[in-house]
Amino acid sequence: MDINKILNELAALYPDAKPALEFNSPYELLVAVILSAQCTDERVNKVTKVLFEEHNTPEKMLSLTPPELEKYIFSCGFYRNKAAHILSASRDILEKYGGNVPDNLEELRTLAGVGRKTANVVYAVAFGGDAIAVDTHVFRVSNRLGIAEGKTPDKVEDGLCAVLPKSEWSKAHHYLIYHGRRVCHSQKPDCPNCTLKEYCKFYNK
Repeated sequence: MDINKILNELAALYPDAKPALEFNSPYELLVAVILSAQCTDERVNKVTKVLFEEHNTPEKMLSLTPPELEKYIFSCGFYRNKAAHILSASRDILEKYGGNVPDNLEELRTLAGVGRKTANVVYAVAFGGDAIAVDTHVFRVSNRLGIAEGKTPDKVEDGLCAVLPKSEWSKAHHYLIYHGRRVCHSQKPDCPNCTLKEYCKFYNK
């Protein structure tokens, strides 16, 4: 398998690939990514558009009580846990990091509600770091193509990092998401119209 051919094809297909979440600061991105767990980006963007009008910094977020924040984010699902994580992370950002979202993976992962995937997204998108966040689309497309196979997101992430140039990690993350959303759908992948099918393990098995 020629990973460079696959990367070049994805880059040609999705030159406009970029994050779907809307944000204006690392903090807004962090909150949006926490909300996006088990929720669509479209729904998160609707919720944060209202939430961030008055609560777009850790200080402003902490002016809300848990029940008040839950009302804002109810439609994102798992709202109690997400509210608790957002408020706890906001408190840590203020008390431990001087009000600024940490710009490295190690410190990002110390924040409440921030696992490996969330930290990778914030690090790559907000700070230009080299990281691959494995969501459901990246997981599915990587396994189907055969470029990184694994039963867990962590295994797929490790596999992608091993075969992709480090400078391409963040771009590849967005390419694979776009391909998963537009072509390689979960239930009915559009294999006949997929320009990657000649490389695809799923298609050729």
